[in-house]
Amino acid sequence: MTTQADCIFCRIVAGEIPSKRVYEDDHAIAFLDLDPFKTGHTLVVPRAHVSDALADADVLASIAPAIAATGTLLVEKLGASGMNVLSNVGEDAGQSVFHLHVHLVPRYADDAGMGALLTRAASGDLDEVHARITG
Repeated sequence: MTTQADCIFCRIVAGEIPSKRVYEDDHAIAFLDLDPFKTGHTLVVPRAHVSDALADADVLASIAPAIAATGTLLVEKLGASGMNVLSNVGEDAGQSVFHLHVHLVPRYADDAGMGALLTRAASGDLDEVHARITG
């Protein structure tokens, strides 16, 4: 497995930096975003270092089960009625960490659509949300 010492997500995967993990398997980990757009906003990250979703189709495919399992967990535990699943590729698309990651953003009946993502209208602290998902 390829990792990079200066990559924050590689360091989270290795356990060197703490995170609020909500799911993990042999290929990926999922943890709460520290700056969430919505309550329960989670990142799914492959254990292997790959720069983005277009860099390695095999790695992207290997994290699909983690994306599905984590999304299902968020819907069940947080009562979300929908989910945005997205990955930014490249700086011009908003990618700021160059390690493949997929955003799972739970959506709720009172959301105002994609525009609401831009307002960062998240509520609840990470410890409480983590306990709801994993408890």
